[in-house]
Order: sequence, then C-alpha cells, then structure tokens
Amino acid sequence: MRLNQNTLLLGKKVVLVPYTSEHVPRYHEWMKSEELQRLTASEPLTLEQEYAMQCSWREDADKCTFIVLDAEKWQAQPVPTEESCMAGDVNLFLTDVEDPTLGEIEVMIAEPSCRGQGFGTEAALLMMSYGVTKLGLTKFEAKIGQGNEPSIRMFQKLHFKQVAVSSIFQEVTFRLTMSETERQWLLEQTSHVEEKPYRGGSTEPH
Repeated sequence: MRLNQNTLLLGKKVVLVPYTSEHVPRYHEWMKSEELQRLTASEPLTLEQEYAMQCSWREDADKCTFIVLDAEKWQAQPVPTEESCMAGDVNLFLTDVEDPTLGEIEVMIAEPSCRGQGFGTEAALLMMSYGVTKLGLTKFEAKIGQGNEPSIRMFQKLHFKQVAVSSIFQEVTFRLTMSETERQWLLEQTSHVEEKPYRGGSTEPH
C-alpha cells in the first residue's frame, strides 16, 4: 500500500491527489491521444484495462502516483468534481532494488488548456519534495523522449543534468542528486505547499 493514498498536496497552481477510480474515465480519454501515447511511450488500453491499471498502481509499493488538478478550478464555488479539474499526473517509480533512494520521476500535463502555465514544474517540485521528505529519496532520474523539448527544458530548469542518451529508445536520461544545497533549494521552492488529509471526491475544506 502506498504512502500517499490519504495525502493531498495543495500548491499555488496545482493540487496533487491520489489516483482513484473517479479519475479513470478522464485519464482514459486523455490516453486515446496519439501524441500523449508517443510522449509517454504508452499503448492504448480499454477502459476496463485502465481501471485494472489504476488498482495495481494504488497497491504497488514501488509506484507513487498523484493526479494533478488545476488549483484555480478546484477552489471554485460551487465545489466542482475532481474529474472536471484534472490537468495531468505525476509519478515516482521506486524500481531500483539496489538503490532505494533513487526515484524515476514522470510528469504529464495532458489537458491542452493547462500546458505552458507552469503546472508541470510545480507538480514536479511537489512530487520531488514529497519523495525527499516522506520517501527518503536522495536522487531523481527522468527519462524523456528526445523530441520532447518542453519536458527537457523543464527538467533542466529543475537543476537536472543529462547523463545518458539512448538512440535505441530515442530518449534522454536526466539526473539530479540532492546535495544539501539542492535539498534546501527544493524545500524553499515548496515552502508554500500545504499537506492535507485526502478524503476523495470534493475534499473539504477547500
């Protein structure tokens, strides 16, 4: 069981909430996009397969997933559904058995109207801070398609450095090691974040 199943993280632009069955229909619609399939190296799934995937991600100890919500929409009145506020997702994969302090991070801002506004950057910062403070991570990796310039620029802005290029997979690997200086920088960048208990659906109080 993952640590973040009862955690909501409230930032300035985004809200991170656990991935629940409520979010699956919108997520499924997103992943019909050939562009997103290409950028995320994903195969299209049926809705039933997507629900099964959501269950497995919720139970897997080596994955930590948050759905990214548009904070402005989420805080509107009357209280909207979370599905109507969805912007994307952010993931940590803790799959290196030899190094439990390494997390591979992925960020996807799937909703076209939410791109180019800093949602991905804040979502990544919130997830990295969560990884450092709650999961004991000290290193992050990001594997990005060579043609995905927005993601490459975003991770460079987050102090990641390129460490490898795979011509076979056509992807670039970036890495960030959390020195004390980097840790302090990360905590300063996320000092505004509020952690709240997650109750699902329209979480109160906003």
